[in-house]
Amino acid sequence: MATTLSFAGSGRITVAHGLAARAVPGVEVVAVASRDRAHATERAEQMGARTCTYDELPAGADVVVVATPPARHAHDVLHALERGAAVIVEKPLCTTLAEADALVVAAGSAGERVGYAENLAFAPIVVRAVELTAGLGALHHLEVRSLSTRPTWGDFLRARWGGGVLFDLGVHPLAIALLLAEAGANETGEGDGSPSSPPRVTSVQARLEGADDIDVDDYAEVDLTFDSGLVARVVASWRSADPQWDLQAASDSGAVRAELLPALLLEHNGEPVALPAVPSTVDVPQIDQFGYRGQIEAFLSDFAAGRTPAMSVAFGRTILDLVCAAYASAAQGGAAVAVPFTGPRDRTPLELWRNTTP
Repeated sequence: MATTLSFAGSGRITVAHGLAARAVPGVEVVAVASRDRAHATERAEQMGARTCTYDELPAGADVVVVATPPARHAHDVLHALERGAAVIVEKPLCTTLAEADALVVAAGSAGERVGYAENLAFAPIVVRAVELTAGLGALHHLEVRSLSTRPTWGDFLRARWGGGVLFDLGVHPLAIALLLAEAGANETGEGDGSPSSPPRVTSVQARLEGADDIDVDDYAEVDLTFDSGLVARVVASWRSADPQWDLQAASDSGAVRAELLPALLLEHNGEPVALPAVPSTVDVPQIDQFGYRGQIEAFLSDFAAGRTPAMSVAFGRTILDLVCAAYASAAQGGAAVAVPFTGPRDRTPLELWRNTTP
């Protein structure tokens, strides 16, 4: 198993990745690169690593964690792959579907040694919610919400980020909605007992809102229509003074409900469900509870075994495809936009909403 990591980027999310690496025995962060040398040095010292430049990556590491601004993701992933490292790339995957296409091709050529960092897919509460949803049968209700305050750091509120709350925060509830929808469609095929095809989103309708003091959207409502007829609602907001992250899935036979913020809570048919204890190797409970530790373990195990990660670049592209369709829908007053998205692949989500060209 790969045991050394280097970081492209030194922002807040690298704190979570560093703590997750520390919680996995035998894993070490060896180098940190950033556009801000002083910031890179600060982060490297926290992790017992050294500072390097982007060009020097992977700096001897087995895996590069790409946590730069989204507009750099494609370049940094390709750079690491060309130098023989595996990659874990932060969300959102990149800023355009053209870049996402290139990453899917590159990952395939590199033996699928790229993981898409959707940490909540590895969060114990989400994993258990997906398991319980698989026992509900065909869903008739599915809603996932992520409501938070505005970020007060970085370039999240600027056009150069590529999009706003749906592009950045909203990719989490979109991913969870897909996982829950697939779990709820666990019927078997006729005759041979083989699993049916995963449900497929056929169209997206969205409403976005912004504010006068920022370049991007800070509120989004998205309806995902699946080929099964299920319509899932996803809400993402940077307008909430009190963060609330939750999900609900229901069928004719039962319901699953979970809260991730402000506190962890999981219910099945109205009854509380116990969650696993945080391992003793974890210094900060949220690193385990929100999936960062499990994510590192899963990706390193997949890379070592030559397996395609469940959270693959292709999955990341699927999420970006939904995001682009949603921004295009909002530009058309909430009209349904077919998925896969057939619009311009060289525009950022924000450009699709504002009807601007690169």
